[in-house]
Amino acid sequence: MRRGRAGAGAAPATEREGALLARPRLAADVRVHEPITDSGPWVVQRGSQQYLRAGADMVRLLHSMDGERDHAALAETLGPPWTDSEVDKAVGNLRKMRLLEDGRPPKRSSSWFKFVPPLTFQFTVVKPERMLARLAPLLNLVANRTGAVLAVVLALGGLLALAAQAPVLQQALGTPLTLDVLLGVAGASLVATALHEMGHGAVLTHHGGRPSRMGVMLFYLTPAFFCDVSDGWRLPRKEQRVQVALAGIVTQMVIAGSVALGALAAGPAAGDPGLRHGMLVFAVSTYVTGLLNLLPFVKLDGYIALMTHLDISHLRDRTMTDARRFLSKILFGGRYTRELPGLWWSVPFGLASMLFPLYLIAMAFTLWLDVLQGMGIIGATVLLVGVVYLGYRAWNGGRLLLREARTAGARVWRICAAPLLSAVVAGVALTTVTVPYTVTGGYVVEDGRTSLVVSDSADREAITEGATVTLFRRGMVTRTETGTATVGQGRAVKATAPLSAFIPVRDGDSVPVPAVVLPLSVGTAPADRIGTARVVAGSRSLGEWLYLSYIAPAAR
Repeated sequence: MRRGRAGAGAAPATEREGALLARPRLAADVRVHEPITDSGPWVVQRGSQQYLRAGADMVRLLHSMDGERDHAALAETLGPPWTDSEVDKAVGNLRKMRLLEDGRPPKRSSSWFKFVPPLTFQFTVVKPERMLARLAPLLNLVANRTGAVLAVVLALGGLLALAAQAPVLQQALGTPLTLDVLLGVAGASLVATALHEMGHGAVLTHHGGRPSRMGVMLFYLTPAFFCDVSDGWRLPRKEQRVQVALAGIVTQMVIAGSVALGALAAGPAAGDPGLRHGMLVFAVSTYVTGLLNLLPFVKLDGYIALMTHLDISHLRDRTMTDARRFLSKILFGGRYTRELPGLWWSVPFGLASMLFPLYLIAMAFTLWLDVLQGMGIIGATVLLVGVVYLGYRAWNGGRLLLREARTAGARVWRICAAPLLSAVVAGVALTTVTVPYTVTGGYVVEDGRTSLVVSDSADREAITEGATVTLFRRGMVTRTETGTATVGQGRAVKATAPLSAFIPVRDGDSVPVPAVVLPLSVGTAPADRIGTARVVAGSRSLGEWLYLSYIAPAAR
């Protein structure tokens, strides 16, 4: 009964769509934008995000689709080069791009929230068009050759300033910051990120475009800002679109260079080095994030600039398709066609685009593993989320490889044998390759006694009496060995420890956090009263090491 009703309802819907396509008209959320200049492109907008460039003949067809004319009447009205068959073909393509009315109710999309697959959530805070339009006279003053030279001088001058302060910079990156300076660096980084996005919108406004939204987002679960400059596709010259894409990076480099120069100028006069250290840490982190934004292997500013310069839409997706087909041919055989046969580097670029996001996540985990392991359940949860995401990416990549192989007509036995062989190789590596295993925590010297402190999620079974412990002074980026010890006699006791033992902040002594305390027998006394400790716990197989380091902490 239910199937019969569904089938009966489907037929009228199909007939209605066919009738609408016979006398086509644009969907309610589709707009056709005129060129900004005489040489600019026509742009078709669907919804609030999708922009498509169109030729003059296609625009004539779109303007003529009023829902009254059938295909023959449209061809007669438009004249050459349009014929009945060409109109039929164009209507079919427009239907696939969901630009035509099809009888279905339009999907309501919030202008204040947007989900961008696979893992980005955008929340609109402000519509910046009017604000930036009022700033247009000021933008015109700096958007010239003099402004460009000044930006280069500040960015390069900041790098020279960092080199001139190398000893102080090394100390700033390798020692804990005070809590107020750390919060100041975090706040300044947020402001710099907001100005980065404003830079995109400002340059777009300067060239005659309209930034539509600006707000905050979760980019792979990391807080960030965004500015929607999709209207940049309406700009007539690709050089202008490249400038819009790179404007944020230039803004960041100018900010970083200015702060580095400020630290150099204020250095000798500053009494407390904490502020100078904070300025240097901020400058380095801003330079690094700017350079990461420039890399084209993830969907950041550098990629947008490259795609715009080459004038190839969906460059990254298409090169990754070429890379998957290259791998599928090696693993499974079959016959494949290239998405971008004119680009000799599409396969290596696609392979880099597939692997580089995973590399970034792995490097971030390596850099912050000690801190995350010391943050208890919060850090353990972050690690587990990262592992789940990496697993999802690996599973999805394998699924796409198999789909390419089936489409290319690969033999079934090879499609089955390659994953099986890969699983065997992975299993052998996970069980036979051994790696050093350590447990990270902190140490506290109090009343002449030195204690090891670890979080509740630490692997306490691996901390055995007599195990070697290395004591460190940990900064925001680097760490320095300051002493050695061994795990002493006595049982573990649940208590509290200062926050400074787990996070590189200098004045976290007054902030207690839950911890497990064990006695230490000191060999070389550390220079600091509080710091980071690493317990040497022997070796583990690669599989066990991965489980103990990234998965087990969330279950403890």
